[in-house]
Amino acid sequence: MNGPPEPSITAHEIVVSRTARYFTLGPTHGFPREIWLVCHGYGQLASRFIAQFVELDDGTRLVVAPEALSRFYLDPISERRTQRDPRVGATWMTREHRLGEITDYVSYLEQLTGELKHRLMGAAPRLVVLGFSQGTATVCRWADASAYHVDELVLWGGGIPPELDLSAWSERLRGTPLTLVAGDADEFMTSAAFASEAERLSAAGVAHTLQRYAGKHEITPEALETLAASFAGR
Repeated sequence: MNGPPEPSITAHEIVVSRTARYFTLGPTHGFPREIWLVCHGYGQLASRFIAQFVELDDGTRLVVAPEALSRFYLDPISERRTQRDPRVGATWMTREHRLGEITDYVSYLEQLTGELKHRLMGAAPRLVVLGFSQGTATVCRWADASAYHVDELVLWGGGIPPELDLSAWSERLRGTPLTLVAGDADEFMTSAAFASEAERLSAAGVAHTLQRYAGKHEITPEALETLAASFAGR
């Protein structure tokens, strides 16, 4: 005796418009010498993340922090019931519908960069792109697909996603200086993981600079100041 027919479930996709938000620090018009596009890590919000870059606000830099498109509550429901303002974070992607989310955020960052460049037409500022934690994979994938030239690429507390061919990826970056940054007590980007990422880059012939600092999985003012100073004269 035949059982009931198997349900016919089919996945579909549709492209829709989304309202994305980003935060800025510094002059949004005029002639800044640098744009810093900074992408936060998992569970962070851009409004809080950008506050860690106030040391860069010297009137010559525009810091731009895009916020990931997927937000969620950080605390379980049982705790949120007693909270007046439950904590919210954002993520660039998860394993669910992974390729679709990557496509969406790459398009988002490309559109945002174009808008910034258009607004500052004639200024020709240098473009510094920094990803922190989960944001490192985000900026790597965007840089791989972008039509814009990045003048400095910084991966802080994270590495390059494994699916990217490092040699081809480096070639597409057209000589962009790459800096890996991590705290010596980073619980996620451990010393072993940091060394492994550096070895992976070296094996692929990708030039890079390493910066370590006293700290955990965080952006510290001292390390940020050292990083910004290292770009002088390039």
